[in-house]
Amino acid sequence: MTTTTLNAPTAPARTGHPGDGTAGTRARRTRLLHWIAVHTVAVAAALSFVLPFVFVFLTSVMSDRQAMSGELWPDTWHWSNYVTVFETPGFLDWWKNSLMYAGLGTLFTVCSAVPVAYALAKFRFRGRRTALVLVLATMMLPPQVVVIPMYLVWAQQFHLAGSLWPLIIPMAFGDAYSIFLLRQFLLTIPQEYLESAKVDGCGELRTLLRIVVPMSRPGIAAIALFQFFFCWNDYFGPQIYAAQNPAAWTLSYGLESFKSAHSVNWNLTMAATLLVMAPVIIVFFFAQKAFVEGVTLTGVKG
Repeated sequence: MTTTTLNAPTAPARTGHPGDGTAGTRARRTRLLHWIAVHTVAVAAALSFVLPFVFVFLTSVMSDRQAMSGELWPDTWHWSNYVTVFETPGFLDWWKNSLMYAGLGTLFTVCSAVPVAYALAKFRFRGRRTALVLVLATMMLPPQVVVIPMYLVWAQQFHLAGSLWPLIIPMAFGDAYSIFLLRQFLLTIPQEYLESAKVDGCGELRTLLRIVVPMSRPGIAAIALFQFFFCWNDYFGPQIYAAQNPAAWTLSYGLESFKSAHSVNWNLTMAATLLVMAPVIIVFFFAQKAFVEGVTLTGVKG
């Protein structure tokens, strides 16, 4: 007699720990909560910076009556407020003066800072560190300390009081902060590139123009933007040298006069404020990549 044995089907083997599914769910939930927390803080920080500009813009297109009220959204959009601001006597002159001051100041600063920073970063000569210390020492001197003797020199010796030239001309002789920042950037350029250029017959000037300047564009863009922002927003300098001549006022200084003349017209004051801020915002928007790169790469070497 034959006996047949039937084997019961075996259950498939279970792999992994019973708590693996729960642990994976917890990890995903933790990552999600972390993402929400980080982005919530980022959104809150972004709103804290953006909302003031939104308020200025919305107020600038309100009517005179509504701008004095507590309403936040304009009933009707008065774009003519910007036309009224531009038609204010002297406003276009302030624009031209600000462009001249910021443009020439930036150009002079870049042209004077590049060769000095190159010499301090790549040349080996006695007293190099002493020269760098002297350059940095000028940054420690508050401008209020020298404003009186400098004003007397420009007013009595050169007869340039009432103009912006006492502020523009000194930038052709270097700016300590720009020199230091660009020097730190130039230290990141390998010396081998310069030696190869000299082997090919390039002198120092040609090496600077053909090798160093193209490789230093982010650093040069950074110091150019810093100087442009400084000149465009400068209030102290025009107040000292150009206060007695309204034809030489800049936007930063003329805006105070505009606000005094339209103290009850907050819509016009906000429109003028937005027009003063607009060039800085536009310039930074288009040049932010080079600006961030230039600032980030400085200070890699000492």
